[in-house]
Amino acid sequence: MKPDLSHEIELTPAFHDIDLMEVVWHGHYVKYLELARCALLARFDYDYPQMLESGFAWPVVDMRLKYVQPALFGQKLKVRAEITEWENRLRIDYLIRDAATGRKLNQAHTIQVAVSRATRELQFVCPPVLWQRLGVKPE
Repeated sequence: MKPDLSHEIELTPAFHDIDLMEVVWHGHYVKYLELARCALLARFDYDYPQMLESGFAWPVVDMRLKYVQPALFGQKLKVRAEITEWENRLRIDYLIRDAATGRKLNQAHTIQVAVSRATRELQFVCPPVLWQRLGVKPE
């Protein structure tokens, strides 16, 4: 059985997130992904402070976003984040939807890699602490 490695948050774009075309500026979606990612990692007690305490930094090395429909000022959004890879890298897939209709507005993914804080060396296999926190085994 596949473990549930997902979490969903709800947010509402603020006025300062809107651009001259009266939609959410494309760069603010990255902030929404970060909010969902932190909430997801906190669910497993492995948010950024715990990552650092475990001896690893987890920089984002790749990020892809696909804009389907614009988000608007005051529109309630649901942002779902799900960990889909955890053996050699941490991949999180995202889906941003209109909270009322469920209509897809954006889909994205990020890839993070473990880097030893002591040596600054990239880890080619995720450290076991990640698997322990997620309650998974390497695939």
